[in-house]
Amino acid sequence: MQVFRMDDLDAERAANQGAYLRFLNERTMSVGLYALDQGGQDPQQPHKQDEVYVVVSGRAYLTVGDETTTVGRGSVAYVPAGMPHRFHHISEDLRVLVVFSPPES
Repeated sequence: MQVFRMDDLDAERAANQGAYLRFLNERTMSVGLYALDQGGQDPQQPHKQDEVYVVVSGRAYLTVGDETTTVGRGSVAYVPAGMPHRFHHISEDLRVLVVFSPPES
């Protein structure tokens, strides 16, 4: 079993001065923590893998393809591989668990 604590992951991510920290990489999936600060910009491009986002904290809009919705703590969103998507209008610091399947390379 592996157990991770959000505060520790966020501190490690910040220490590495990046918005994303991959902390688990297994045969069929990988998991990371993505952080965007209030008012920040999301530069991501479509990925080759399916993704599931689990919003741990914060508030923002999420656009996937031509659909937009608000997300906040407890929101779970699925993004198919190759689909354009981004978080925007980030009104509270956003922390999101990202599950990629198959694992990101």
